[in-house]
Amino acid sequence: MPITVLLVDDEPLVRAGLRAVLEAQPDIEVVGEAADGAAVVPLVRSLRPDVVAMDVRMPLLDGIEATRAVLRSVDAPPKILVVTTFENDEYVYDALRAGADGFLLKRARPAEIVHAVRLVAEGESLLFPAAVRSLAAEYGSEPARAALERAALTEREAAVLRLMARGMSNAEIAADLVVGAETVKSHVSAVLAKLGARDRTQAVIAAYESGFVSPG
Repeated sequence: MPITVLLVDDEPLVRAGLRAVLEAQPDIEVVGEAADGAAVVPLVRSLRPDVVAMDVRMPLLDGIEATRAVLRSVDAPPKILVVTTFENDEYVYDALRAGADGFLLKRARPAEIVHAVRLVAEGESLLFPAAVRSLAAEYGSEPARAALERAALTEREAAVLRLMARGMSNAEIAADLVVGAETVKSHVSAVLAKLGARDRTQAVIAAYESGFVSPG
C-alpha cells in the first residue's frame, strides 16, 4: 500500500511542487490538497491520509492550531509533517510541541522531501534538527525537569531516550546498544508511557526541555 499524503499550503506553487516530487515515487500517493488549516480536519476524516504535509503559517488557521485540531478531534490521526521556510522559526517548535511529528524546509531537495515523508510515515525516527533542539533547550523549565524525574527511567530506558534524541531509528538504536529490535521497541514504548508522551517527538521535547539531554 502506498503512503498517502494530504498537502496543506496557501501557496499553489508550493503544493504543485510537493505533489510533483511525491507522486514521482511509486510508494507515495497525494490524495488531496488544501489552501488553509481550517480545511484539514474534514479532509483528514474523509481521505484518511497517512501523512499531512502542512505549512506552519497560513492566513485563517495556521499549522499549529490545525495540528491541535486534528489530534484533538480525529481518531487514529495521521502523522503531521510541518513545512516551513525557516528552520529556527519558533512557530515550528510550537507545532512540534502541539503534536507534529517532524518538519521539512520548503527549500529541501526532492530526495530530502521524499525521505521526510517516508520517515514520518514509519514513525521510528525523528526530523528534529539542531536548530529546533536549541529552541527546545531554551524552553527548559522546572516542571519539565520534575516530570522527567517522576518518570524514573531505568538506565537502559535513559540510554534509549538519549539515542532517540539524536534522531536514531529503532534499528540504529538496536545496533548501538547491541540488542534486538523488539527489545528496543519495548524500551521505546516504556519511555513514552512513563513520560506520558504521545510519540517519539513529544518524548524528545521533554528530554530537551528537562535538560536530560543538551543540544550540543
